[in-house]
Amino acid sequence: MSATEARDKTEVMRDIDEFMTQSMKANHIKAASLAIANNDEVFYAKGYGTFENGQNVTGGTPFPIASLSKSFTALAVLQLADNGQIDLDAAYASYFPGLSPRDPHFRDITVRHLLNQTSGLNDKINPDMTRTPQFQSLDEASRLISEVQLAHNPGNAYSYHNPNYVLLANLVESVSGERFSDYLKRHIFEPLGMNHTFSVSTTLQIDGNEAVPSGHYSSLGRSVSQSEPLWFIEGPAGIVSTAEDMSLWMLAQYHGRLLSPDLMKQYHEAGAIGPYGMGWLADPQDESGGRTISHSGIFWTYKSEETVYLDEQLGIAVMFNSGINAFVNYSAFIDGIADIMRGEKPEASFVNGRNMEIIMIALILATLVWGVYAYSRIRRKNQRLTISRLILITVGRLIPILILLFLSPLMTFIGGGRVLPWFGIWTTLSSPIIWLVAWSLVNIGHLASYYYIYVQNTKKGRISKTMR
Repeated sequence: MSATEARDKTEVMRDIDEFMTQSMKANHIKAASLAIANNDEVFYAKGYGTFENGQNVTGGTPFPIASLSKSFTALAVLQLADNGQIDLDAAYASYFPGLSPRDPHFRDITVRHLLNQTSGLNDKINPDMTRTPQFQSLDEASRLISEVQLAHNPGNAYSYHNPNYVLLANLVESVSGERFSDYLKRHIFEPLGMNHTFSVSTTLQIDGNEAVPSGHYSSLGRSVSQSEPLWFIEGPAGIVSTAEDMSLWMLAQYHGRLLSPDLMKQYHEAGAIGPYGMGWLADPQDESGGRTISHSGIFWTYKSEETVYLDEQLGIAVMFNSGINAFVNYSAFIDGIADIMRGEKPEASFVNGRNMEIIMIALILATLVWGVYAYSRIRRKNQRLTISRLILITVGRLIPILILLFLSPLMTFIGGGRVLPWFGIWTTLSSPIIWLVAWSLVNIGHLASYYYIYVQNTKKGRISKTMR
């Protein structure tokens, strides 16, 4: 008997509700949707929070699931492989005889390489999030093949790159003869009873859907409503689903007959050179001692997390109407709910959006107070400055300005090579950016004073020499 079965289900749900409500409040999250599949049943599917107009979020409210979509795209490819229409180890280009790749090594990319994110494509050579204009269709997106030089030979290195799954969606569309969204509906959503799940091609189709709660980002402790910028997402991130439907999806991972046993096993395994398999991060043995498959989904104004504990037959997915934020640990929602389901107490962490934003506000205020105090000291002391000391002061005062100027490549380095648009950097690091701007302005004021004093002292020195 599981820990959940040993306790009253109402008590477990009450603990989950309390945990979700407190965690959302601590992280300035306006709306969320929770799906839990346990053993043979949809254990819990519930919405939390409200729309902008005060309407309650429910278990049937649709949310973008972002990159959780990749496991659906991978399943579509594997279904066609099960039917003998796709060979996972065949070259992708073999399915498109008319392709003229710029890089001859592109012809070495197999379907499996794309699934495992080891194609040789990456964000540095093909920055899809900052591409202007964005693609409008799968067919148009496939033309990147004639433009891009691979970063490394296929199969040699792992690079998480959304266009790998754009190409896979294009393959599904080409081989099946159906539009990709129609294929998902007919062969995955409908057979699993996911009747309120659908796929879109761009983020504009999410922003224009009144059934979807508006997205947000957090800045200085405020949740700011914001439309998601235009981004072509069909294949890697285009699915919109509900808690009720996602529960059915997770049940299918250990009960549904999605694929033949051999391909189902491959579907849930890690890749050859890393934990990323086929639309899932696979862990053969997590902390609980069992196999898990998981994925996170990131938009700038929406976020999602999903983990399926295969051996425990427990699946948890949470969708949020707030985007990636440096101070919010979204995976802690999954961990806390898993603890409750196992009869354990969730760990409370000091590091959350509310506490970190309070620290950032205090830091900004302290920077401004220090700036005024330091400015008065500089003016009062009227110190004599040598050119070498002035250069040293200038270098020190330029630090926050340099951080701002090089923030984009710095984020690319920290993010494992992902090239982010400035809008995404702003929504992720809004409060730290405001602090850096405040610090920079204070330092510019200080430098102006130092240079004024230096110039005045220099003039006085010249006048003294003249008078002698």
